[in-house]
Amino acid sequence: MITALRATSETLRQVLLATLQSDPNLSLLFPPATVSLLTPDEMTSNGQTGVSLWRYRIVRDENRLNAPPQRVGFDRLRPPPLPLRLHYLVTPIISGDVGVPVPETEQHIMGAVLQTFYENPLVFGSLLSGDFAGTAVEIAVRLESLPLEEITRIWDSLERSYQLCVSYEVSVVEIDSSRPDSAGPPVVIALPEFGIATVGASA
Repeated sequence: MITALRATSETLRQVLLATLQSDPNLSLLFPPATVSLLTPDEMTSNGQTGVSLWRYRIVRDENRLNAPPQRVGFDRLRPPPLPLRLHYLVTPIISGDVGVPVPETEQHIMGAVLQTFYENPLVFGSLLSGDFAGTAVEIAVRLESLPLEEITRIWDSLERSYQLCVSYEVSVVEIDSSRPDSAGPPVVIALPEFGIATVGASA
């Protein structure tokens, strides 16, 4: 579906939000934390506290570069969807005067994030939100170990100093093609072909 990117982000946001809002330790420290799709800088500027779930990269899934058309019904072929891998930077944000020990609370939030996706490496069923709700979509969430140089470049692009964060790769997210289905009757009977070899006369 064309809204797969938005549905993926909304699904991950709701999964994390449920974790943070059900954590009794966090609820005692400050009002219910939020999970935002804004960058860490935008979230800080808005005075929000919680988690920045920022999608910073989209790449095509290299394992499905040559996927064949999908058969629909008996005699129709549907163009394959565009398979994508999404990369999210997850950063705990403590903004404003919330009266809590910032480093300790950031690490507590990060622990909750890591635990959530460790226990739910495959998000499906009732955990799906947005346009994915009620579908058979499955989203795989994998913790990435980025080299320091790469993650530093990400923070340089945000023009702010490095913060405690982790990166997750989410796959495979599919964007459907808008091209119409084509005719493609299935093969009913496969007949083998035999080659005939000829031997040239020797001189």
